[in-house]
Parts: sequence; C-alpha cells; structure tokens
Amino acid sequence: MPGRTVAKLATVSAVIAASVLAVAPTAHADLVTHCIGTGGAVTVPNDLLVPAGESCALTGTTITGNVTVAAGANLVVAGGRVSGEVRVAADGYLDATETTIDGQVVLAAGGYGVFLKDASSGNVTVRPKGTATVDSFLFVEESTIVGTVTAGAGEVRLDRGTQVQRNVSSTGTYYTDVHDSFVDGTLSVLNSATGSVVCGSAVRGRATFAGNLGGVQLGPNGTLDSCASGGYWGTDVSVTSTTGGVTVDDNIINGQLTVTGNDPAAQVAANNRIRGGVTGDQAAAATNRAARVAAPDREEAGDERAELRRTSAVREATAAGAARL
Repeated sequence: MPGRTVAKLATVSAVIAASVLAVAPTAHADLVTHCIGTGGAVTVPNDLLVPAGESCALTGTTITGNVTVAAGANLVVAGGRVSGEVRVAADGYLDATETTIDGQVVLAAGGYGVFLKDASSGNVTVRPKGTATVDSFLFVEESTIVGTVTAGAGEVRLDRGTQVQRNVSSTGTYYTDVHDSFVDGTLSVLNSATGSVVCGSAVRGRATFAGNLGGVQLGPNGTLDSCASGGYWGTDVSVTSTTGGVTVDDNIINGQLTVTGNDPAAQVAANNRIRGGVTGDQAAAATNRAARVAAPDREEAGDERAELRRTSAVREATAAGAARL
C-alpha cells in the first residue's frame, strides 16, 4: 500500500476471544448466530451477529445469511463466504481477507473502518460522519467490488489491482485516493479535506474533482504523494474549484481536460496526451521532479494511522479474551 496509507496493515494473529460461536434466537424466533470468539470451517445456516463491544475471528467460515457487526464490535474473516450483506455499526470494524461477500457492505456513520484484501463484495458504502466522533476508513487491496463505492467520510484508498465494476463516488471524505486500480464507471471526488491522488490507474467513465481543499494529483511528481506513473482516462476529466494545488502528469486522457477555478492554477505537464485538449486556467506546463522528494509521504502517514487503529482493535479484543479466561 503506497503513499498516504503507510505501514502495511499487519495480519491479525492475536486470539480474539476465549469462547466460540454461540446461537441465540431473535425476537422473531429466527435463529441468529452470535459470534464471540473464534470459529473455523463451518457453515452458519442463518444470520450472524457480533454483539456490541465483542470480537469475532472466523477462518474458512460460510455464512448463509446476513452479518451485523454491532456498535464497537470487531469482525475478522479469512477465507470465508457471506451469502448476504454485511452491516457495520458505529465504531464497528470489518476485516475481510480472501473472502467473498455476495451482498453489500455498509459502514454506518462513525464506523471505525473496513479493510478488504483479496476479497470480493457487492456495493460498498461509507455513511457520512455526521455528529459522530470517529472518522471512518475504507482501505481496499487486490479486491473486486461488484458494484459501486460510495463514501461520505474518512480515509478512502483503492489499491493494488482493485477493480470497481461500477462508479466510485466520494463527498466530504478526508481523502480519496486510487492507486494501481481500475474503475469501470465514473469517478467523482467532491469536497475532500486533503484532496485526491490517482496514480497508475484506469477510469473508464467521466472523472470529476471539485471543491477539494487539499489539492488534486493525477499522476506522479505532485506534492501530495509519491507514485510511479500516471493513468488512463476513458473520457473527459474535470478538476475545478480546488485549493492546495492541481498537478496533471504522465496521463492519457481520451477526452477533454477542464481545469477552472483552481487556486493556484493547475499545472499540466507537457508529457500528457490529451485527445480533446485543455480548457480553463493553467500554469505554464511543468513537470516538477523535485516536488515528489519534498512532498510529505501521505501513504506513510495513512498506513501508520491504519496500523494504529487495527493494532488497537486487536489489543482490545485480546484483552477481552484474556479477561474471559
């Protein structure tokens, strides 16, 4: 995971709790499996709930229904399958590796975060933060989203060969970055606090960046993050009303590039191939090779935050398990 999100998310190896799967009926007499602890290669023939404040670690588990991660709970799934959807409540955390989720993944307002690696899921939604004190994150690596990604809060990063089969839309996130990934629909990043970086990626549909406060970097040699190459854009790209700097370097744009209302004016390097030309205000064409060296490493800062969050969740879960022992 390059750039803003640094220290790679470590594999969770701690024991999350002392007990195993427990089953309890709901008010409607439908069975719901309550997971507090660890579970293996079994099939859960109904919905699964991780109760509030608890932790659950599953390996090779098949869940035939929906999954709910209650407030303050943690769910770590490796090599599993969920036939339904996964909903994560406020301060809840989902970590899915080599796992297929047939339905959608929804992180509630103030949700702690979602980490998907070598996974597959339906639509992924991060709800706006609202009045919640927790700022969410969505980190996706080597995964396929069979649908859309819609984010309204926190840190968002699509990385390492991730594919989104429909649109990616973010509004009001802390940042939204796309590295070495493919978006088969449109890409929209609006009003992001520290902007957006897109490197080494392909976007088939229209790309819109507007009202971002921390700048927009498309390709290498910008001030926000380090990366090796630009990207391919299947149609028009628009970067407007952005503060903090706009750099467009080493890209192929099979449409028109629009850069208007940016402060400072956008820097569009001479090495871009832009089929429809450039409209709007731009600085003299330049490729600032020194900028990358001087730029803060956003990946490192973000990865450190992610590592701290994940480590904290595991420590709390481990402590809870030890207490039960």
